[in-house]
Formats: sequence, C-alpha cells, structure tokens
Amino acid sequence: MTSLKQRISECKLCEACLPYPAKPIFQFSSKAKLIIIGQAPGKQAHDSGTPWNDQSGQRLRAWLSISNTLFYNENVVALVPMGFCFPGSGKSGDLPPRKECAPTWHPLLLSFFSNQVPRLLVGSYAQNYYLNDKRSLTERCKNWRDYGENTLPLPHPSPRNNIWIKKNPWFEAEVLPEYQRIVSSILSQC
Repeated sequence: MTSLKQRISECKLCEACLPYPAKPIFQFSSKAKLIIIGQAPGKQAHDSGTPWNDQSGQRLRAWLSISNTLFYNENVVALVPMGFCFPGSGKSGDLPPRKECAPTWHPLLLSFFSNQVPRLLVGSYAQNYYLNDKRSLTERCKNWRDYGENTLPLPHPSPRNNIWIKKNPWFEAEVLPEYQRIVSSILSQC
C-alpha cells in the first residue's frame, strides 16, 4: 500500500490538462472502515493539500455526523476522489474530474478493501462510474436501499446544491438519519 500511495502521489498522467502542477489529494489505509468516493479536490483542497477542506467537506461531515478527527483518520475513513487533482474552474463551478484517474488508480486502490467496507458515492460522477443504473441522482438517493447498506449514494454537499436540497426535503429528513445510523455503527467499532 505504501508503494501505491507513492505512485499516486507522483502521478502526472493528466498534468498537461491541469491549470496547476499535478497534486493528487487523497487519504486511505487498508484499515479504513468507510470509503468516501467523491468528485475531485477543489481549489481550497488543492491549496491546503487536505481533501474535503472546504464548505462541501463541512457539510459532508455534518451530514454523516462525523468529527474532523475521525474523518481525517486514514485508518477510519478512506477519501478517494474520482479525479485526484484539482481540475480547474469552469463557468458554473469546478470542471469535471479528469477521466484518467479512476480507471488507472481505483482498481488498485480498492483491491485493498473487502466488498463489505461501505462506500459512499458522493455526486453523479462517482455514481455514474460505480452504479450500473441509469436513474437520476435524485432517484438513486431516494432509492438508496436498492444498493444495500454497503453502497450509499449521496448528492454532492456543495453549497451549489442548496436548491436541490430545498427541492428534496426527504433527503435530510429520511435518508440522512439512516446514513448517520450506518456510519455511527461503523465508527462505534473504532
């Protein structure tokens, strides 16, 4: 695993397409009890070198009722982006994650984990990649039980999704308490 972390850290596969030098940002250990597969680091995460180091990360931790200490403990939570480097900004937010990362690194990285380690799929990029399901993000989140307790689809916690959250009050009222129960059960073993 140390070798894999080093290889990912040194990756420059798509550097020519990035606005800044490649800086893969991730966190994992084979001991992790929960895998969060997100989009790509934002500019704040790029600048700090810390994944989910922004308002989206604050909301995600609140949604899951998880402390910063546990969230940033690689032996508890693996933070695996679809694109490991900040892809740059577009007209309406960050650009999509680079497509080279997930097929290159995810199979190697996830091979260290059993299928019993729960995976939170944050946002449509992670869900489209991992779920063989043509439903919308809204329908996936609404019907999360269809995937079992080890695959949990989430909308992206970005403030840009405030409208989605307001239009779908069932998510915070019905789905999040279940996710919090699942995460709490996992973390109680730590």
